[in-house]
Amino acid sequence: MSSRAQNYEFQEWWNKQREFLDKSDNTAFLTVEIHSPTSDLTVDKGHTRSARQLSWLWLLKFQQLASSLAWLTNGSIDLLRTANRRIAASKTDSPSDSSISSRLYRIIKLFLFLVVLLLCFELVAYFKGWHFSPPSVESAEAAVERAYAKWLDLRANYLAPPLQSLTNVCIILFLMQSVDRIVLMLGCFWIKFRKLRPVAAVEYDGRENVKDYPMVLVQIPMCNEREVYQQSIAACCIQDWPKERMLIQILDDSDELDAQLLIKAEVQKWQQRGVRILYRHRLIRTGYKAGNLKSAMGCDYVKDYEFVAIFDADFQPGPDFLKKTIPYFEGKDDLALVQTRWAFVNKDENLLTRLQNINLSFHFEVEQQVNGVFINFFGFNGTAGVWRIKALEECGGWLERTTVEDMDIAVRAHLCGWKFIYLNDVKCLCELPESYEAYKKQQHRWHSGPMQLFRLCFVDILRAKVSFGKKANLIFLFFLLRKLILPFYSFTLFCIILPLTMFLPEAQLPAWVVCYVPGIMSILNILPAPRSFPFIVPYLLFENTMSVTKFNAMISGLFQLGSSYEWVVTKKLGRSSEADLVAFAEKESDPLVETTNLHRSSSESGLDELNKIETTKKTGKTKRNRLYQKELALALILLTASVRSLLSAQGIHFYFLLFQGISFLVVGLDLIGEQEVQIPYCSEPLSLFRYRSNLFICSGPRFVPYFIHLLGKGPLYHLVVTPMLELFGSLPRVVEVN
Repeated sequence: MSSRAQNYEFQEWWNKQREFLDKSDNTAFLTVEIHSPTSDLTVDKGHTRSARQLSWLWLLKFQQLASSLAWLTNGSIDLLRTANRRIAASKTDSPSDSSISSRLYRIIKLFLFLVVLLLCFELVAYFKGWHFSPPSVESAEAAVERAYAKWLDLRANYLAPPLQSLTNVCIILFLMQSVDRIVLMLGCFWIKFRKLRPVAAVEYDGRENVKDYPMVLVQIPMCNEREVYQQSIAACCIQDWPKERMLIQILDDSDELDAQLLIKAEVQKWQQRGVRILYRHRLIRTGYKAGNLKSAMGCDYVKDYEFVAIFDADFQPGPDFLKKTIPYFEGKDDLALVQTRWAFVNKDENLLTRLQNINLSFHFEVEQQVNGVFINFFGFNGTAGVWRIKALEECGGWLERTTVEDMDIAVRAHLCGWKFIYLNDVKCLCELPESYEAYKKQQHRWHSGPMQLFRLCFVDILRAKVSFGKKANLIFLFFLLRKLILPFYSFTLFCIILPLTMFLPEAQLPAWVVCYVPGIMSILNILPAPRSFPFIVPYLLFENTMSVTKFNAMISGLFQLGSSYEWVVTKKLGRSSEADLVAFAEKESDPLVETTNLHRSSSESGLDELNKIETTKKTGKTKRNRLYQKELALALILLTASVRSLLSAQGIHFYFLLFQGISFLVVGLDLIGEQEVQIPYCSEPLSLFRYRSNLFICSGPRFVPYFIHLLGKGPLYHLVVTPMLELFGSLPRVVEVN
């Protein structure tokens, strides 16, 4: 009853208020607050619950923060330990290696000293507040203030203007190279859209007369490549081509006796199977690969052959390689070269091989294909190609004047009027270098050689009887833009100018040059390898890191410095032998079962020969990870500049400098690519240690006692063997590779 009375009184009061508002024509609003007796208790209870939830939330955040700090601490400790090991190992090297310092490294050290000195000035100025009220020389009392005031005047009037001019020039070059990349991508899209591809005039289906097959010479140059010689010889010997119409030359430049004996034994094995194969060895390795090929082409029987196919020692063409390439020469008397695409069996081995795969996928899918379709010219890749012997002879044959004999012969053939064809759908298996040291030496040769060639053939290009468009393409696009300008602006803009602009703020480097345009170009470069898209940021940083090596190589080749004529055989580990080669071949081209058996038997026989032959091996130093001084010095420069960028609150520049500096640090400490593995009870580091499915491959017989130790319920049994049993159901087998 009491509740009804209260409601009745409220309703009566509300009606009176409405009548009053209607009579007074007042449109004001009335707000009524009703408080229940339990409202305070409810609020207190809610506040208590929120505080408890908030405390749990803060505890969770604190736990996440502690975990992150622990992870960062452990990572920093591991990095310092690794750096300490690298430094300790570098001290044991020969003193000649540490005493010889390149000119570029001296310049970088001087640059590092200046950057650190400038950072000290900027830190003092920041904490003193001089950035907000720069002192004048007259009113300054302290010597540091006067020095800083003079520095402000010096950088504003004398240093910033030339730096800004250099920045503008590099930005223009950067945009030119970006436009070139975009045009190449548009050409590639057009080829895909219109389905443009070369068409062969004939097709060999096996029903032709043997005499209808042209005579083909197959050359395999090699030098001390004991890890890969078997697979390349086997792949060439099983070509689906009449044996009497093909001759294989093994051009061995090895100076190690055991490697020579192994290769000879492999050649004799295939000779006994009826394959026409010859072994040639040079006592004096003059001219490197070019001299080796030139010597082989000087044989009397070469005049009986019409085409020559060239494969490096780590390349394994498919059984139908010749049937897919030779038909394109039919009816095209002006065709000199048919180049095929490389396919990499170890592209997912580590981060370094993944990044290389991005670069080379763009090179073959875009550059080679577009140039082959639209202008019938591109640089010969040195392997996995078929040449018309007549074209080689007309343009002068192999010359020993540069370390890029493949590009040299291609340019001279193009100037003589010959045409090239690129086959993107014909792939040849090969292997990528897995260590940074091997990759760096390869890139040095690939970027110093073109500059040597440009100096030597510039006048010949101007005098050649070809169209003006071909001359402009060779000089401006092929050499200057893609071989000289690219490493120049990449190193100068991102490794020199960008850190300097942090200490010379009067010179501006726009954010779109630092971040947006490089990001777009990286996306375009990664499109031919879409599975590598998660590695776009490491790819961008690593390309800038490699610009140091490419710039140094470009300068040495352009000005004929000593290192430009250095030829180092790229070290390969034989990843494409054994199960890897078979699995990749089955996945890519679905070959015959006979091919698989031949690959397996050749590899096994090679191991038997290795055990039978008694050789005297050279005693050498144990391979260890190295320290790269130029990369480490640039890492300190970029990290120092990132601190200065943080003081001036430049967000994009700070993050770019920070991560780029870390990238240089990782590369400088040789933490990318193949790593040495030191395991217990094994005195020698393993240069090859991995497992694929149920396969272990290691170097050295000392791994076997260690593996037996694991089987004997040792301290690492539950850590290593038990997860393998759960994963595979059985223990992996051991394969020894000496």
